[in-house]
Amino acid sequence: MDNKTQQMSSTDAQLLETIADLHGIPEGSFNIRKNGQLLARNSDTDIEIVSKKDKDGIDIIVKQGVKNKSVHIPVLLTVGNFHETVYNDFYIGAGAEVTIIAGCGIHNSTCDAAEHDGVHTFYVSKNAKVRYVERHYASGDGTGKKVFDPVTKIYLKEGAQFILESTQLGGVTYSDRKTYAAVGKRAQLIVKEKILTDNEEKAITDFKVRLTGAGSRADIVSRSVARGKSYQCFRSDLVGKNECFGHVECDGILLEGARIVSVPKIDAVSPEASLVHEAAVGKIAGEQLLKLMSLGLTEQEAEDAIIRGYLN
Repeated sequence: MDNKTQQMSSTDAQLLETIADLHGIPEGSFNIRKNGQLLARNSDTDIEIVSKKDKDGIDIIVKQGVKNKSVHIPVLLTVGNFHETVYNDFYIGAGAEVTIIAGCGIHNSTCDAAEHDGVHTFYVSKNAKVRYVERHYASGDGTGKKVFDPVTKIYLKEGAQFILESTQLGGVTYSDRKTYAAVGKRAQLIVKEKILTDNEEKAITDFKVRLTGAGSRADIVSRSVARGKSYQCFRSDLVGKNECFGHVECDGILLEGARIVSVPKIDAVSPEASLVHEAAVGKIAGEQLLKLMSLGLTEQEAEDAIIRGYLN
């Protein structure tokens, strides 16, 4: 048992609720990091969390056959002039089923930049199932940038399943998310991405997925809304090296003076590979706005309601 806890501020509590649905310290295994230091940690017999000795980060070890367990590993930044890179490795035992809630919240009220870069590598054993929830959120009235550059690497053994739920819905000045995956025999990768940008924010996502095993499958869906003068770029590189199925879908709503770019690439190395890419960018339909406004909503309220439903 490894149990360490420090006092949390009201800002910490608000960030934790937003990025991890936490109302205080959770039960079970967790690791909460703040401004480069350990804020709270607990391990149990099913999920062990160990600090790395050679670099900044942790190893999360989920024992073989563990079922219906969860682990929280959120990160908080509440200062400016701060940049950290953290390396977290996840070892998921055969047949295990686990939910991992990660994400980072930045509250920056300074004129200096605050940046967190998490490099997360997942080794998912045979027939294991992982649901990985990662949320990025930023607040604070300072002029300093709020930056996330996460890297996610996923290695799926035979029959494994990995569900990635990635959400960025407010305040992030700049993000460049890179996701790499190798999908083995009869394994499955499912990605559900949601992004909202406003003002002059920029968000870039880059997926590189290799379907290497017979019967492997990938389903990547990105939904985004760009407002103000913000910029979004979605890139995907999907390679089928065996009998497999891959589907990539990028849908975006464009408002005001924003811009969305989608750059697809599919590569069927094997004649048994079936790969599909779909992309659509457009504005909110006028009839949708009129219908909601006829119910008493203002135009802005109707627009916000449509966006909430779209990103839900």
